[in-house]
Amino acid sequence: MDDQEPLRRRLEELRQDHRDLDDVIARLTDTPVVDQLQLQRLKKRKLMLKDQMMQIESRLLPDIIA
Repeated sequence: MDDQEPLRRRLEELRQDHRDLDDVIARLTDTPVVDQLQLQRLKKRKLMLKDQMMQIESRLLPDIIA
């Protein structure tokens, strides 16, 4: 299980980045003039982070055969 520790740390970093991006997106959408290109890029980055988190989570969880 010791070899999973780096994955757990990376997962927590990704989760923090995801939360931070969520906050930035929320603040950006509250402004009267929204830069749609910037908003789109941030949302795409957030989605990429989510995909990376799911990949790491699947590596951390053992396969369960029903």
